Amino acid sequence: MAELLAHLARRLVDEPDAVEVEEVQREGATVLQLRVAKDDVGKVIGRQGRIARALRAIVRASGARSHRRVVLEILE
Repeated sequence: MAELLAHLARRLVDEPDAVEVEEVQREGATVLQLRVAKDDVGKVIGRQGRIARALRAIVRASGARSHRRVVLEILE
């Protein structure tokens, strides 16, 4: 799951080397923390949050396959 998110994020940003994904267990859910360069945050969020919404949907769907709740946090 984290690898898929990292791959997608690297294709969206100008600085793919700055992309990091950390997997954290919190309150019965898996939280994927996506870190990108400060200048690339807008590219990952997209206009009106469309790209962020799409990334969250992909992460949620991949978690559903393994019967786990997965949440995406986008960090700077």
